[in-house]
Amino acid sequence: MRIDVKECARLLKEHNNILILTHAHPDGDTLGCGFGLCRALMKCGKRARVVNADEIPSKYNYMESGLANEDFEEEYIVCVDVATENLLGPLADQYSGKINLCIDHHGTNTEYAENLLLEETASACEIIYKVILELGVQIDKKIADCLYTGISTDTGCFRYASATPSTYRIAADLMELGADNGYINRLMFETKTKTYAHLEKLAIDGMKFYCGERVAIITVTQEMYKITGSNEQETESLAPLTRQIEGIEIGITIREKNDGTCKASIRTFEKVNAADFAKSFGGGGHAQAAACRFDCSVDEARKRLIEKCGEILG
Repeated sequence: MRIDVKECARLLKEHNNILILTHAHPDGDTLGCGFGLCRALMKCGKRARVVNADEIPSKYNYMESGLANEDFEEEYIVCVDVATENLLGPLADQYSGKINLCIDHHGTNTEYAENLLLEETASACEIIYKVILELGVQIDKKIADCLYTGISTDTGCFRYASATPSTYRIAADLMELGADNGYINRLMFETKTKTYAHLEKLAIDGMKFYCGERVAIITVTQEMYKITGSNEQETESLAPLTRQIEGIEIGITIREKNDGTCKASIRTFEKVNAADFAKSFGGGGHAQAAACRFDCSVDEARKRLIEKCGEILG
């Protein structure tokens, strides 16, 4: 059932022992939502914890710093920034059909939860901000840092067209509440590990162009992780690189999983809807940024993606 911010806050006030699920291969928005909401619920006197199927990259450590590791049997399960259950990764089977509440900003949300708060904002953290205010919680610096991270990362440090006047206003409010925008932006967009820098070089060297050089595809394999010492948690910054090349209309980054399957991140401009593109392969996302999974090899996935690009671009 679709609900609004007021009803969402009411439901959260009614329940305790709240488990917050974030999507696999976590980014700043899902983690900002998760830890920001978790901290707010704790300030309401509730027990809450954040769970993710994957290891959380160390650059996000400040979000969970100082949080007690609450041990309880969950009574209420909330998903944040999760458009479909399968985006929970290995947790999907465990929690499928058990999600009580979903707070999301993806128009492709499959409405799998009992209750859904959906607003197609630039970031899900903008919605969490409204929910926290409705809960009557005073946003402190730690919550502000979490929410600002989600907004900044999902707007590409406010470069994407998805950022609205409301996005900027909320970000400004969070800065006034203590969010360390300079530190967070530098950490998210300018700081690279040496292992990631090595991986990025390999990825760019291996970039291929298709469809009259209107499509750029980067492939990241398990062998590349071994060579560089990097891992999947460090690949978040690769996807935007494909869209930075002049003349590219569709940029795709294919990441091989350790089980031989793979995931594709799709980046486009206004002419091509990335969400519709991904939906054709069972995925989803936003108009210019989306993703999908393939239960096949990288080579087979690349072939299918190139064929779809050809259909779209003509």
